[in-house]
Amino acid sequence: MLDLIQESAEFLRKKTDKTFQIGIVLGSGLGKLAEAIEKATVIDYAEIPHFPVSTVEGHSGKLIIGELEGVPVIAMKGRFHYYEGYDLKKATFPIRVFKALGVSHLLLSNASGGLHPDHEIGDIMVLNDHIHLFPDNPLRGKNLDELGPRFPDMSEPYAFELIEKAKEIAKEANFNLHYGVYLGTSGPTYETKSEYKYFRYIGADAVGMSTTPETIVAVHAGIKVFAASVISDLGVEGKVVEISHEEVQEVAAQAEPKLALLFKKLVKSIAAT
Repeated sequence: MLDLIQESAEFLRKKTDKTFQIGIVLGSGLGKLAEAIEKATVIDYAEIPHFPVSTVEGHSGKLIIGELEGVPVIAMKGRFHYYEGYDLKKATFPIRVFKALGVSHLLLSNASGGLHPDHEIGDIMVLNDHIHLFPDNPLRGKNLDELGPRFPDMSEPYAFELIEKAKEIAKEANFNLHYGVYLGTSGPTYETKSEYKYFRYIGADAVGMSTTPETIVAVHAGIKVFAASVISDLGVEGKVVEISHEEVQEVAAQAEPKLALLFKKLVKSIAAT
């Protein structure tokens, strides 16, 4: 694993003279933020040693190195999922490479199903905790001390100071954010009505098929995480909305300007501190 990470990182170092503090992962329908990255070097995942290849529509499978608001960033336009057939170590491998390149802060986005009664389609929820219900954990197996501790503390998976900064940004820009618990599950099926009810009962405010494995690996590596969900469908009792993947992408694209503003401002704030 260590050799594979270093080989991938070394390949990317040869593509740029930049050093990175901030990594970004763009989920379903949220890839347009990548267009705001300037001085960009775009690399297909297939070119990067040991990287998986994204197979999901709306996940274009490109790594982008450049500057966002004048700040060096490295961004994934499209992520890898357990439901594609990758184990969670493979799906989260890019986060290990980010760490090897010097990333200390990770910004994650996703499209998810809203479970909270206050949610409406197109809302943005900032994650303040999560429930990991995948049938595996990306840290299962022998622990490599060079990558992180055997038993990482998960009492604050999403950095409190970044959540507070997001509140300030939303207030200044005059748009509303929700805050809540994201539940990660394997997919690829969308949830049944009974599953929605169960997930809400155990404390989730939104549900999706990604993010928690990446967060676990990032926390294990000592990276501070911020994550936001675009509510693309509803599993709230009494107003369950059927959804297709194409509709998820459409809703996410409509919400993207607000999410892009949030990420841009967060990038500037992280760089300033």
